[in-house]
Amino acid sequence: MTKDNEPPVDEDEELQDPMDSIREKCRDSSHCANYLDKFNKCEERVARRPNTTEDCEEELFDLLHCRDHCVAKEIFKHTK
Repeated sequence: MTKDNEPPVDEDEELQDPMDSIREKCRDSSHCANYLDKFNKCEERVARRPNTTEDCEEELFDLLHCRDHCVAKEIFKHTK
């Protein structure tokens, strides 16, 4: 049974998690652009060096922190 303010749900339609699109939007936002750029440059640098011990853990954590900070502000708009 659906509530009066909700459209009927098609049983065959796969539900989409809004978190996926919010994460992508936040990752690509201007606020996180610097972190994404640093992470991508690190990944390229590491890929060019086959015998390096360098990883991009710090850059990844910085990017995820930025993304998750943005997501935290947006996700509650999608909860009921």
